[in-house]
Amino acid sequence: MNKKGLAVVWWVVIAVAVIIVLYGIYGYNSFVTLNQNINGKWSEVENQYQRQADLIPNLVSVVASSVGAETKYVKDIVDARTSWQSAQSQLQKDEAGVRMNNGVAALVSAVAENYPTLQANKQYVALTDELSGTQNRIAVARGEYIKSIQAYNTAVMRFPSLIIARIFGFSEKDYYKAELSSMKTPVLGEGVLP
Repeated sequence: MNKKGLAVVWWVVIAVAVIIVLYGIYGYNSFVTLNQNINGKWSEVENQYQRQADLIPNLVSVVASSVGAETKYVKDIVDARTSWQSAQSQLQKDEAGVRMNNGVAALVSAVAENYPTLQANKQYVALTDELSGTQNRIAVARGEYIKSIQAYNTAVMRFPSLIIARIFGFSEKDYYKAELSSMKTPVLGEGVLP
């Protein structure tokens, strides 16, 4: 092979190597972006849980001042809020957050049955509206979190990006799963407001 032919082969080899390196960099950056998107979406779920946790003391205060007694529901909400604040893992935070949601729903339902005059309290109504809106935002944020995991997992499993994913240690992530034990609906009549 002459010098000119050898030079062409080397240029082709270099061009292919550059393309592979650039694709590897692009693939790695894509996975980093998708992974950070998942983290950001989960942060929004936690942000909404924090908003709910911040509203609970006000709700407890309004209910306690109107009812004049600490009820089982109030205690359950406060315990769930405390658990959420001290939770270390994503799963623990979510389980405690679900308990906060269920506790708020149980309290609002018990108040509706036993204290119709409290429902006329403007502060109570405003707080329950805020909490209801927050619970809706939690559901939306969870949906966005699930979509971001789906996009990431799709990228990790597609060919040829799965090669880049394996080289750099990116693997599939688990989808959000609600824990059935924390999704129990409270029984009204158990610890109903006095």
